[in-house]
Amino acid sequence: MRPRAPKMTILDVVLILLIAAAIGLFAYKVTVGLHYKWNWGVIPRYLFRYDAEQQRWMPNLLMQGFLTTIRLSVWSTVFATLFGTIAALLRLSPRLFRWMLGRAYVELIRNLPPLVLIFIIYFFLSDQLMTALRVDEIVRASSARTQQIITWLFAVPARFPAFLSAVLTLSLYEGAYMTEIIRAGIQSIEKGQWEASYALGLSWWQQMRWIILPQAVQRILPALAGQFISAIKDSAIVSVISIQELTFQGLELMAATYLTFEIWITVTALYFVLTGACSLAVRRLEVALHKRTF
Repeated sequence: MRPRAPKMTILDVVLILLIAAAIGLFAYKVTVGLHYKWNWGVIPRYLFRYDAEQQRWMPNLLMQGFLTTIRLSVWSTVFATLFGTIAALLRLSPRLFRWMLGRAYVELIRNLPPLVLIFIIYFFLSDQLMTALRVDEIVRASSARTQQIITWLFAVPARFPAFLSAVLTLSLYEGAYMTEIIRAGIQSIEKGQWEASYALGLSWWQQMRWIILPQAVQRILPALAGQFISAIKDSAIVSVISIQELTFQGLELMAATYLTFEIWITVTALYFVLTGACSLAVRRLEVALHKRTF
């Protein structure tokens, strides 16, 4: 039976009117009190531009930052899920050293401010390790086709080391939280499932792959979706190392045009579109998994 739709009460009407009044007061104060002149007409040109040479529309600064945010979020979530799964298995290990290793990772990362973490990784990875491995030189010496692929999947070759630093920082930070989500999901599986799969002669890895993880994924999917959305929002912090994602481009445009409200309202809308689309996609995936189960 489907749950009944919530009914609107007098209190709901009053709250809606208060919110509308607050928005109206804010708009009045900005327009009249601050003598702010709205100029929405210039915003579309910062989203897309027409390239006369290629004779097609190209993403401009804000949309370029939007695409970079998507790349950061996707790669960070992929590696965060990998780190989180490995750390969760370590935390569930009966061996003391493995358990301590997983616990140390979670406690260390979760108790560090992400800003401190990103500076540590950026100055070590980009200035030391990347230079020692000559990553920048290898990327610049690659073919034009390879550089196009790197630009499309990651970032322009000149910003590739910094992009990797940002991805690693976000992956480690989000992975620490995913560790606890995945661990809790695995531990929520009933003991009888373990015992039945063991009685069938399955190894630990076969139990985990065929019996435990498929059930755990469905249970932890909403929490993982929330963490993915958190990764999208946390990606804004990498603007401090000049990664040209959405927040960085918004700051640059605001400094150049002084269109404070127009720029940040547009940036907010783009973030909302991205996070809202992810929430809807995960919700549909959750419903599909539920139908397959029952």
